[in-house]
Amino acid sequence: MLNAATGTVTGKPPAAEKKPVTDEYHGAKVVDDYQWLEKADDPAVKTWVAGENKATRDYLDALPDRKAIAQRLTEWYGKVTPRYSDLVSRPAGLFALKFQPPKQQPMLVVMPSADEPDKAKVVLDPNEMGTGGKTAIDWYVPSPDGKLVAVSLSENGSEDGTLHFYRTDTGEKLADAIPRVQYPTAGGSAAWAGNDAVYYTRFPNPGERTEADTHFYQQVYFHKLGAPVEQDRYAIGKEFPRIAEVALESSFDNRYLIAAVANGDGGEFAHYVLDSKSGKTGWQQITRFEDKVKAAHFGRLAGVYLLSVKDAPHGKVLLLNPQEDGRFPALKDAVLKVPETADAVIETITPTFKKLFVTDLVGGPSRIRQCNLDDANGTELPLPPVSAVQQVVPLENGEISNDGVLFQQISYTTPYAWYAYDPKQSDKPVKTALAGTSPVDFSDIEAVREFAVSKDGTKVPLNILKKKGTKLDGNNPTLLYGYGGYSISMTPNFVFSRRLWFDRGGVYVVANIRGGGEFGEEWHQGGNLLKKQNVFDDFTAAAEHLIKTGYTKPEKLAVEGGSNGGLLMGAFLTQHPDLARAVVTHVGIYDMLRVELDPNGAFNVTEFGTVKDPAQFKALHDYSPYHHVVDGAKYPAVLFMTGDNDGRVNPLHSRKMTARLQAANGSDRPILLRTTANAGHGMGTALGERIEQEADADAFLFDQLGMK
Repeated sequence: MLNAATGTVTGKPPAAEKKPVTDEYHGAKVVDDYQWLEKADDPAVKTWVAGENKATRDYLDALPDRKAIAQRLTEWYGKVTPRYSDLVSRPAGLFALKFQPPKQQPMLVVMPSADEPDKAKVVLDPNEMGTGGKTAIDWYVPSPDGKLVAVSLSENGSEDGTLHFYRTDTGEKLADAIPRVQYPTAGGSAAWAGNDAVYYTRFPNPGERTEADTHFYQQVYFHKLGAPVEQDRYAIGKEFPRIAEVALESSFDNRYLIAAVANGDGGEFAHYVLDSKSGKTGWQQITRFEDKVKAAHFGRLAGVYLLSVKDAPHGKVLLLNPQEDGRFPALKDAVLKVPETADAVIETITPTFKKLFVTDLVGGPSRIRQCNLDDANGTELPLPPVSAVQQVVPLENGEISNDGVLFQQISYTTPYAWYAYDPKQSDKPVKTALAGTSPVDFSDIEAVREFAVSKDGTKVPLNILKKKGTKLDGNNPTLLYGYGGYSISMTPNFVFSRRLWFDRGGVYVVANIRGGGEFGEEWHQGGNLLKKQNVFDDFTAAAEHLIKTGYTKPEKLAVEGGSNGGLLMGAFLTQHPDLARAVVTHVGIYDMLRVELDPNGAFNVTEFGTVKDPAQFKALHDYSPYHHVVDGAKYPAVLFMTGDNDGRVNPLHSRKMTARLQAANGSDRPILLRTTANAGHGMGTALGERIEQEADADAFLFDQLGMK
C-alpha cells in the first residue's frame, strides 16, 4: 500500500481466499465468497485478522502525525475536569459516575449535593480492581435510602454483566453476586423492593435454554439480600417475546414496580405493573405494543405517566391513577395531561410532586417545559440556543413534596454543566459546581444550522461547526457524521478533541437524517424497515449540499459513523464511491442478509426487517453494502474499526466487508481493518484504548485529506 503522507510502500493486507457459498432467499440465489470469515475461532480467520492488523498498524504508524496526535490527546485528557454522569438522587446523597482522566474508567461516587463535589466519596472504583482498566460499570441503582448500591460490572467491553452490591458508607462489597443480569442484546436492569431486596433482569442460566437462546428470553427475578441466588424467585417474563428488552422502575413509596418491555429495537413497548403490597392483584399489563406508549414513569403519588405517540407522532402525556383496589384502569380511561405540540417532539418526561418536566426536541436541539399537574400549563425554562438536555434528575430527600430537579446542558461549543432548578426557590435554573471545562478554547468556533434537500424533497437539518470567517471556496476539509436509526437523535454535544480538526482548517458536520427521532415517530419510521433507503438518501443529500454550497469538494470530504451509522457508511460508499475521499466506520453492519443470525441481530429485526419476509428481504438486499461492492470500482480510502468482544454488532461484518472491498477496489486508496482484542462495541472501553482509536482515525483522515 502506498502511504500518501510519506510516499513509502507499506505491507499489503493479506488477500482473503474466496470460498463461494450460495444461499437462497425466496428463489433468489446469493453467492457469498467470504462466509468463512464469520468463524472467529477458526485458525485461518485468526491468521487473516492478525495480518490485517499488522498491515493497518504499519500504515498508520508510518503517518508522521500519528504519534503527535496521540500525545496531544493524552495531554488534553489529562487536563479535563471530572465528568459527572448518570446522576441519581437519594436521601443519603447524590450519586454519580465520575470520570477523571487519566483513570481508565468512570468510578461511582456519592456527594452531599451538586454544589459539593469536593466532598464526594468513592463507593466503587473499578480502576482499583487490578484488571488494568478493563472492568467497567454497566449501570447502578441505589437503594431507596441510598445506603446500598446495586452495580452491574463487566469485563473487556463485553457488557456481559454480573450484579454486585456495595455499602455506600464504606464501599464494602456484599457477598451477593448475580450473574447474567446484563448483555448487549437486551441490556439489563434492576429495581429495589424496599432496602433489602431487588427485582432484576436475568438471561437463561446454562441448561435452561438451548445454546442458541442463551442471550434471549430475558425475564425478571426477585432476590433477597443474603439469600442464595439459586433460590431467587421468578417474577415475570415467560410470556414476553424472545427478543424482549426489559427495564425496571420502582415507585417513590416502593409499593409498585413497572416492567417496560421492548419488542426488540424497533420502538414497540408494553408495560406491566406489580402491586407488591396488595398481594392479590399480581402483575397487570397496562399497555400493549400496539398502544404506541414509548415510556412510563411513576409520579410521586403513585400514578403512572405515559408518553404516547398514538395519534400524536410528536408525543403526548397521559396519566393513569390506581383505583382503590390497587389496580389501574384501562388505557382508554387515561387522562390527557400534556397535549401534542406542532413545533417540538416530546423526548422524555420527569414527574415530581406537582410538576411534570417535559424535555422536547426541536429538530435536534432541546428545550425543557415545566407543566403543572393540575392544569397542564407549561412554561419553558431559559436555556442557551442550539443546546441539548441530556438527563433530568428529580431530587429526592425523602420528602414526597419535592419539586426540584437537576439537568445536564451541553452545546456544540461549550462543555457540559449540571443545573439545579427548584420552582420554590427561583424562576430560572442555577448552574451548579458540576460543570466541565475544556482544555482547549472554542471561542473561535460557531455552529451554523442549514438544511439539505433529500431525493424525495424532505428537508434534512445539518449542524455545521467551523471557524468563524471560514471561506466557502470549496477547499475546506470537511467531516460529515451521521447515524439514522432506532429513533436515536443526534443532539448537540461538546467534543474537545475536535479542536485537532479545526486547527487544520476542518469543518465538522452532524446530519439529522431520518431514522432518528429528531422530528418524532414519523421521522423514525421514515427511515426504518422498507424505508431504510431514505436514510442513505438523506446523508447523500447532506454531502451534496456541502459541496454545492462551497464548504468542500469530494476530494476534501470524509464521512464517519458507527454501529447503525456504520451501515450508513457502507451504503454511502457503495452507492456513491466518488462522493467522498475517505470513510471511517466503527463497529458497523454490512451484510444485511445474515445479520439476524447473530443474537443482537435478531433484536434488530423490528428495526431493519427480516429476510424471512419477501418484501423485507428485497429491501435489505437492495441496499446491503456487502452485496453491492462492484469489482473494479474506485472506492474511497476506508478504515474499518471493530472489537473482538462486540456483542451488539458481530465483528464478522467488518471482516467480510474489508475482504470484499480489498478484492474489488480499483483505486490505490487503502482499505484498512483495525480489530481491538480487549474491546467491544465501545461501552466500557478503557481510556487509553479510546485515545489510540481516536488517534488512528484522525491520523488516517488528516493524511487522506491533506490536512497539515
